[in-house]
Amino acid sequence: MRKDFPILQRMVNGKPLVYLDNAATTQKPVQVIEAVKDFYENHNANLGRGVHTLGLEATEMFEDARRKVAKFINARAEEIVFTNNATQGLNMVAMLYENRLAKFDEVVTTIMEHHSDYTPWKVISQKTGAKLRVIDITDDGSLDMGDYRRRIGNNTTVVAATHVSNVLGTVNPAKEMTKIAHENGALFVLDGAQSVAHMKTDVKRLDCDFMAFSGHKMLAPTGIGVLYGKYDLLEDMDPLFTGGGMVSKTYPGDIEFLKPPRRFEAGTQNVEGTIGLSAAIDYLEKIGMDKVHKHEVELTKHAMDNLRGVDIYGPEERTGIVSFNIGKMDPHDVATMMDENGIAIRSGQHCAQPLMHRLKLEGTARMSFYIYNTLDEVDYALGVIKKIKSLA
Repeated sequence: MRKDFPILQRMVNGKPLVYLDNAATTQKPVQVIEAVKDFYENHNANLGRGVHTLGLEATEMFEDARRKVAKFINARAEEIVFTNNATQGLNMVAMLYENRLAKFDEVVTTIMEHHSDYTPWKVISQKTGAKLRVIDITDDGSLDMGDYRRRIGNNTTVVAATHVSNVLGTVNPAKEMTKIAHENGALFVLDGAQSVAHMKTDVKRLDCDFMAFSGHKMLAPTGIGVLYGKYDLLEDMDPLFTGGGMVSKTYPGDIEFLKPPRRFEAGTQNVEGTIGLSAAIDYLEKIGMDKVHKHEVELTKHAMDNLRGVDIYGPEERTGIVSFNIGKMDPHDVATMMDENGIAIRSGQHCAQPLMHRLKLEGTARMSFYIYNTLDEVDYALGVIKKIKSLA
């Protein structure tokens, strides 16, 4: 498999690249690169702008990608809106519900949210006067479900939560959380940025009302994301952006929008991105998402079992994310020394400042694993961490 990823063959600072920053973005296999290249070389055209062969081919490839994404998460094709990334999708939901929130409504989120799922609701709450309630975590980094049950009530209008923490690796019980939200008449919005690429995700089973995720975290190009929404909810919404490709009729005095999802896709779309995403899904499905998840769990357990003398954050049961600190060393210094040994990791606050404040941390170093990482790479990284620790 590693031969499918050209970048893994390169050297960094005189050492073979060990890429352990997959929670930030994943590398791209040749199958995805070639799919995008083939589109530009043989099919490049705008969507729905004519009846010529290239335009028809591009439109069919775009809609085929939509159908493939829908099948991947067990949704209907008309429930899949293409966006730039998960951030745009989550912001779209918040902005679409801005005029439905009032002073006594409550929006519930969690302390472990990425800024992409926290700041939109913070801003909307400030604009509307709605109250933002934040669910705490337990000492081991799991979501405090007791706190969750207590805070969800008759005034709760929206619950917005991550499926998997990008810092702690915590897998939240999304199905149970959705059930509690629905029992209290609230919508449930799921941030799937760290879950869809790493485990089998079934939106019908989870019963979430909306879910957003990014292609670049699952082998696809940057600039392509997905917003899933239950069709009846999408149909009840007006578009945020207007322009070409989303209008059914428009003339002086009246306007009629297309049905979802096209009413939310104004202007020229990232066609090559959707084609790359389609190829990425083909690649992952050939492996099998159960195997993807199992491999990550094995690497993560091996890393946690063998990390010695460092502070690790988050629960024992988790996905392929390990955040840690070495004594009082600045995590950026740790990441720099890792890079000197050819290892790419993340450092800092990971766009999760509320969580860092809760943990009383300035930041962490973070290793995150994916399908192309190996036990040998993990062992090599652990060896370098041991050397760095000797300098602390």
